[in-house]
Amino acid sequence: MDLTVKTREKFGKAVGALRKQGIIPAELYGRGIENVHLNVAAKDFAKLFKEAGSNTVVNIVVDGKKYPALVHDVSKNYFSGEVDHVDFYAVRMDEKLTAKIPLEFLGDAPAVKDKGGILNKAMYEVEVEALPADLPHSLQVDLSVLDDLNKSIYVKDLKISSKAKIVVDPETVIATVTPPVAEEVKVEEPVDVSTVKVESEEKKAERAAEKNSEDKTEETKKK
Repeated sequence: MDLTVKTREKFGKAVGALRKQGIIPAELYGRGIENVHLNVAAKDFAKLFKEAGSNTVVNIVVDGKKYPALVHDVSKNYFSGEVDHVDFYAVRMDEKLTAKIPLEFLGDAPAVKDKGGILNKAMYEVEVEALPADLPHSLQVDLSVLDDLNKSIYVKDLKISSKAKIVVDPETVIATVTPPVAEEVKVEEPVDVSTVKVESEEKKAERAAEKNSEDKTEETKKK
């Protein structure tokens, strides 16, 4: 997969004019080469990035010369979401490297549909070591094996070429189905009506005693 670009001679504030023309400022760097400033057509980069992502080796073609590279970093405008800048990292095809490979979730978990479970995804990418040409574009995760509650899929369950190695603990959980959360029902204790009645009678007796005491005090004062 090739991406033809041009060397860039405008820097600083001048790159704003390039972006308005549909040009993305970019950099190419890596082992054994000097940093190269580039102009990349936005539409060409969008097509390439959609197909290659950041873990597939592409050829950056500069003045007829090809540099195998990975899309290392993509900066986007906070407001418009458009790509502002791209970094390409030149690689050596005979040296292994580590890259983050996205996980592709396929199918549905039966335990969610049949048993009301909740699907929890703990990982969305995994680190893989391989020669640049052997890096997988993605790794598939088959959710259909999750047919019971508390069942999980682990890193060790991923299928990968013998030419690549996953550099993550095999026992790391990728996805699991947990039981549904039971709604807490607040049970109100029944009111003992007889108790309320007794308390009411006691209050009446107290008020009557207080009234009698007050009446006697008034009579004593009159005498």
